[in-house]
This record gives sequence, structure tokens and C-alpha cells, in this order.
Amino acid sequence: MTKTLDELINAKEPGWPVVREWLDGANKPVEVLDVSPRRGAEVLLALQVTTRSPMGAIAFQTGGLLVDHGWVRILGGGCARMEGDLARWNGLGGRPLVEPFNGAMLVAHDVLGGFFALDGGALGEGRGAAYYLAPDTLEWERLVDSYSELVAFLLTGDLAKFYEDFRWPGWEKDVAALSPDRGYSFVPPLFARDEGPGRERRDVPMVELLGMNLELADAT
Repeated sequence: MTKTLDELINAKEPGWPVVREWLDGANKPVEVLDVSPRRGAEVLLALQVTTRSPMGAIAFQTGGLLVDHGWVRILGGGCARMEGDLARWNGLGGRPLVEPFNGAMLVAHDVLGGFFALDGGALGEGRGAAYYLAPDTLEWERLVDSYSELVAFLLTGDLAKFYEDFRWPGWEKDVAALSPDRGYSFVPPLFARDEGPGRERRDVPMVELLGMNLELADAT
């Protein structure tokens, strides 16, 4: 049975204070994008999660979170600056970006074309663990046990170490100027052995990167 907006908004035990604690404890720049009440409500209804959960709180109260100069984008309710939201990225609502990902839920992505998803059976045991589709291996790698642990890691964990092999001098300025709906395609690709002096990169839509990486992952 589909829940109404009133049923999904939990004013007694809101999840936002928990998210706020993670934001206050972040060890890197995090930009909280604004979301319109209408759009936040639409995404919440499409997801059918309550604002008692951190996911529901982020979907309802933010357009998304840009982490570390926008290197990682945690999906929220969407906005003019970041059109992709939690509903559209999972094939839900009236304007889906992709087909539904059966057995998994996309919740964040990064500029490299890496995607973070919660397992609903397609990636592991189906218990909501967070996985990362690594563009250098084209494999879904298990990271942590839950959405909450993933968000906490992205905000307060050591992303510099996580991405240490992939950042270049001046990446902060380049990434900050990039639309959160776009990422980098590399030549040679990150999964190929690079014997040359460096990689060329061009920015492309994140939807294109997802389709390409999923197709390549299926082929390996």
C-alpha cells in the first residue's frame, strides 16, 4: 500500500539531526544543495521511505550533497544545479534517468564514473550493504553494511586515501567547475594499464558513464 506524504514525514523522530551531525563532523568541504518543497515531496513519495531514515531526510531536505569539492555526489531530492535525484537515478517517478536497477539502488556517484549502490540481492546477500562500482576494476566492491555507514564514511572518512591513485594536481578546481550531473571519461580508461605519460579526460553525462561501465562490467 502506497504511503501518503503525511505518513512519510516523521516529525517526532526526524533523521535530519543525525545527518546534521555527520555534516558537522565532516573532514572535507561539503555543500548542501537546496531543494524545493515540491520536489522533495515528489522524490519522497516515489521512494516510499520516511524522513525518520537518513535517506529520507536527505531526499526531502536537500537537493543532494557535494562532497570534497564535488568529487562525490550523494543523491538527494534534486535541484536545478543537480537534476539527478534518488528517484530518477533508480527509474522512479515521472522523469526517470535510467531503467530500474533490479536488486540494487543507486545512492551516489563520483567524478571518475564510480557508482555507490545499496544491495537488494543483485550485488550480494540482499541486506542493504553498500557497494562501489569501481571504474578501475569494473567490479562491485563491498564497502560497508548500510546506507548510514556509507554516508558517514563519505563525509567523515579518508577519501584522500580511497582515491589516492586517481587525483591529479589541481583536481579541486577542475571538479568544482564540473556539473554534478557530469563526470570524466578517461583515455586510456581507468581499467586499462596506462603505459603513457598520462590520461586524457573529457566530461560526459553521468548517465552515459553508468551505461558504459555497467556494459563493460557485464562483458568482463
